[in-house]
Amino acid sequence: MRAVVIVASTRAATGVYTDTSGPILVSGLADLGFDVGDPVVVADGPDVAEALRRAVDDRVDVVLTSGGTGVTSTDRTPEATAELIDRPIPGIAETIRAYGAIHTPMAAISRGLAGIARRTLIVNLAGSTGAARDGLAVLSPIIVHTIQQLHDGDHEREDA
Repeated sequence: MRAVVIVASTRAATGVYTDTSGPILVSGLADLGFDVGDPVVVADGPDVAEALRRAVDDRVDVVLTSGGTGVTSTDRTPEATAELIDRPIPGIAETIRAYGAIHTPMAAISRGLAGIARRTLIVNLAGSTGAARDGLAVLSPIIVHTIQQLHDGDHEREDA
């Protein structure tokens, strides 16, 4: 299973500060058995859309984004994601927001999306270390199963 982490942050992309959320996501995905390289750090806006397209074209199984989900004029990650998604999975994004709200009320203003683009699962996370940890906490028990289903794997039976 292959994964890509995309960090949407103009300040990190221009060297104003070092991103800390991307390495958390890379580590978490690696712990789950994904082949994942260093985070791809891009400026907010059109660069996010291009990085997402590239990952989907490369047929990776999972793309986790960090950042660009807020309400500033440059927060456009959900819009870039929506252009690619064929099948939304709103329950993932809703669950991540609900889980995050336990730790901070700011989770409620994340506009992150989740869905399938071709055969790639894309999940948007807010751009903080806490959001990265919360996202992994929600995704860890379901992400491998979701990828298996994308590859037409059989459903595991709960009653077996």
